[in-house]
Amino acid sequence: MQYDKEFDASGLACPLPIVKTKKSLAGMASGQVLRVVATDPGSVCDMQAFAEQTGNPLLHSGEEGGKYVFLIKKG
Repeated sequence: MQYDKEFDASGLACPLPIVKTKKSLAGMASGQVLRVVATDPGSVCDMQAFAEQTGNPLLHSGEEGGKYVFLIKKG
């Protein structure tokens, strides 16, 4: 899937992946897609909750090469 911007949160522990994802989305236009890569297992639940609470749809949540990958659309 295509994305407009990528943020690598590898090595960051909760709550930093969410805090920095929010900051990355703030600089994007509505409808653009942010790809987030994380290593914190807690980010799986956190990203889902973040998407629901902020109205930014979580388009994809999965694993690639031992890392967690998320695609979030700016609402």
